[in-house]
Amino acid sequence: MTDPHAITPLPPLPPRDPRGHKGTFGIVAVVGGQAGPTSRMIGAPVLAARGALRAGAGLVRLALPEPILSAAMASLPSATGVPLPVGPAGELRHEAVPVFDRVVSECTVLAVGPGLGLDPQARALALRAVQQEDVPVVVDADALTALAGVPDLFRDFRARAVLTPHPGEFRRLATTLRIAADPADPHQRPRAAQELAQRLGCIVVLKGAGTVVSDGQRLWVCGVEHGALATGGTGDVLTGVVASIIAQHAPLPGSPLDLFSASCLAVEAHARAALRWANGDPARAGMLAHELADNLPDALASLR
Repeated sequence: MTDPHAITPLPPLPPRDPRGHKGTFGIVAVVGGQAGPTSRMIGAPVLAARGALRAGAGLVRLALPEPILSAAMASLPSATGVPLPVGPAGELRHEAVPVFDRVVSECTVLAVGPGLGLDPQARALALRAVQQEDVPVVVDADALTALAGVPDLFRDFRARAVLTPHPGEFRRLATTLRIAADPADPHQRPRAAQELAQRLGCIVVLKGAGTVVSDGQRLWVCGVEHGALATGGTGDVLTGVVASIIAQHAPLPGSPLDLFSASCLAVEAHARAALRWANGDPARAGMLAHELADNLPDALASLR
């Protein structure tokens, strides 16, 4: 186990090509949302997409259940949309699988989970996301819960992946994978993130005060904290930021950033965006998640 006190330094964010175009800066696909009769989840994937765009992704595609796609596009017209087929109760149909496969084949980075729900096809898409090896994937929210229900998950896990659990989601995965470290204990959080990363061969972003990032060997802890982040939707924005920075930098030959470094920079930018919204007031509250996203460009500029 890596010494939890051996913290990896934060790398600089590489410069942005002034002659780049939409294709230069990557395509992020966000798969999520629910269209059920008792639960409609539109905001979570829209916030992830907004985070990805505000963090500099060239293109963002929202792959959502067909009944909610128009509302999502109205909320974020800068994104493009892909409808996922649903049944009479709004549940994803089996025909969503080939659509999902096409979305994966046409993106640079996949983000799966915000508002996705836990119907059988949603669970199947979450598993399919980590079984594919074509593109990096950021796994969040309901996708994490779905994966926690997969026995011997480590046998199916092949993707270059970043998992972004909060402590509750971490505990569900830890139960399946027999990890005992407490993700809420400040002294155990580094070990918890490292053990999950080692078990699945992925990057873990363990959210919370002092967010911990680990690839199983390296470790980084965010030193920027603000209570304004303790509100709904900020985790969805982070999912988009992680995917966006990976899409822009990590896939490039010779890039100084790998998935671990990109994830660290995304967490730092996300935290600095909250500080910028608070304007130096440590007690300021009431930030909305879209306001956090809209502070990302300046936060990212401070990291270059």
